[in-house]
Amino acid sequence: MKYLYGPIKSRRLGYSLGISLFSDKTCNFDCIYCQLGPTKNKINQRKEYVAKDVIIAELRGWFSRCPKESAQLDFVTFSGAGEPTLYQGIGDIISEIKRMTAVPIALLTNSSLLGDSLVRREILGVDLIVPSLDAVTQAIFAKIDRPYPGLSLEAIINGLVGLRKEFKGKIWLEIMLVKGVNDSWQHIEAMRKVIYQIKPDKIHLNSPVRPPAEPGVSSLDKETLLKIKGFFGPNCELL
Repeated sequence: MKYLYGPIKSRRLGYSLGISLFSDKTCNFDCIYCQLGPTKNKINQRKEYVAKDVIIAELRGWFSRCPKESAQLDFVTFSGAGEPTLYQGIGDIISEIKRMTAVPIALLTNSSLLGDSLVRREILGVDLIVPSLDAVTQAIFAKIDRPYPGLSLEAIINGLVGLRKEFKGKIWLEIMLVKGVNDSWQHIEAMRKVIYQIKPDKIHLNSPVRPPAEPGVSSLDKETLLKIKGFFGPNCELL
């Protein structure tokens, strides 16, 4: 399989069949904590990076060959080697999956393009969206996520608020905290105010544990994470 991986057991998503819409890492961020390594060529162009028919045929073939495994799936998940919303036509693939199976569909996204109402409309067919938000100031956003030039954090936050109003499924907001970068109490307090605007069903609090893209990236200690978890409220979980 070239564009499917797993199924694998996931901490968040249970038994999940993964879909990558790219042949290699394709992203508009170069996050300092990314376990896939550095983004060598940041891209912010939406296009059909791999022929839709190829991905759909691979999905159809897997569901045909693996009825027992498919019956055990908790999710079919868009993630893989890049930012799924960069793929123009993701909505068509979502529609095709719904014709193949009743298994819920999840989308992991860095939230970068959610300020675009057309992108939001394309992904409304999934059942669960797991967007990330690592910063609530442009300066910290630039430091931790190293976005493609011109990407606006304000537009991203507005997009997340808009998504909550338009999307009928679940939203689990993921926050990655890196020691000395986005973990000051002033930033945590500002982040909580933004979270209240977004109104996610869950908040997933994380800190790097796997080898990151950059040396010197450190995780927060458990005691600090638990304190922040309590501050964010009862729908916050530690990953």
